[in-house]
Amino acid sequence: MTVVHPISKAWVTAGGTGAQNYDEFADDAEITSIIADNPHSSLAVEMPHLAPESLGKSFTDSLPDAVARLALERADGSYVPAEQVVVLYRITGEGEPPAYGLWSMVDTDQISTSADEPGLVIRNEDVFLEKVRERVALAEALGTLLSPVLLLQTTKGEELHAALAAAVEAAGEPAAADVDQTGRSHEIWVVGPGALQDELTALAGGGELVVADGNHRSLAAQTAGFPRFLAVVTTPASVAIQPYNRLVSELPVPLDEFLARLRAGGATVTEVPRPAQVPSKGTIEVYAAKRTFAIGLPVNTNLSAVDNLDHALVERVLLRDVLGLDAGDKRVSYIGGDYSAEWLRGEVDEGRSELAVLIAPVTVDDFVTVNLERQKLPRKSTWFTPKARGGLVLAQLD
Repeated sequence: MTVVHPISKAWVTAGGTGAQNYDEFADDAEITSIIADNPHSSLAVEMPHLAPESLGKSFTDSLPDAVARLALERADGSYVPAEQVVVLYRITGEGEPPAYGLWSMVDTDQISTSADEPGLVIRNEDVFLEKVRERVALAEALGTLLSPVLLLQTTKGEELHAALAAAVEAAGEPAAADVDQTGRSHEIWVVGPGALQDELTALAGGGELVVADGNHRSLAAQTAGFPRFLAVVTTPASVAIQPYNRLVSELPVPLDEFLARLRAGGATVTEVPRPAQVPSKGTIEVYAAKRTFAIGLPVNTNLSAVDNLDHALVERVLLRDVLGLDAGDKRVSYIGGDYSAEWLRGEVDEGRSELAVLIAPVTVDDFVTVNLERQKLPRKSTWFTPKARGGLVLAQLD
């Protein structure tokens, strides 16, 4: 038996509803601007309080607006219903190999978060519970799952990749296509019941699946008691991990004191006469007041290797010990790889933040190893690309 299943009642885009996932933005104003430019964007349903006509309402108070918007999108033909389907997915970008995935449903009771918890779906990254509560409230209000959890097939990855590529090649014209903000093309093909669907779901569920993106959405499915969650099952050959950096809007102490505290805590601090950039593993770079510093944060040999990853050291040493900031502090922003080092420096230079922290990306191999060993990654440490596009395939909850 496979843990991957067809979507019993799907709503497939007819075009124009695709959007970045709700957690891919550095600033809420970007979401409002996208919705204003494209009212059909799924972000208007996913983040209803940021739609122009709902500004000023809380997320909870905006849920009826989300319900009304989704009903209108279904009624006007923006989404087409389909039953008992999986959906082929291909993402192509200039200079990149094609990425493949399979939109499907996955058994929630297979989620494992520790070595002593059985299950084929491994989620081992810390989350923010407020975001989980929002995802639960939205799904329950809509009776629909809008954004997929991205899962890496670690055992049958090569076989699944080949099968998806062959199925797409033979599928003809896509049911819909969309272009994202990076210029990548996202194409989907609907596959109904039959031998191909059976083959693909068996391969997609043929080994341990690691949550690559969508930790909050997967925990929301557990919290709400949904038997299955919407997923795109992809392959290691289809993804890369980009840097996941941090901005601190306001330093609790002056810059010189911040640097002195780092040194007193055992860090090495070296000023570098150039603009800050993403460093190599083992060193971070910080940028403040038009100055760049390369910093070696002290490791704790009494802790595990994963607790001494660069992202863990930033959270534990730089943010907590030196600045006294909890990871969920509103002054800390988590900035994914779609935003360049130049953009981060610009936020500091323009006065919107006081400190940029640039961190080397986790490798795909390290990510898979940590997860298969059921260790826990620091929150917001993996920015996978290409991202699955939201609003292409929805799953109505039974």
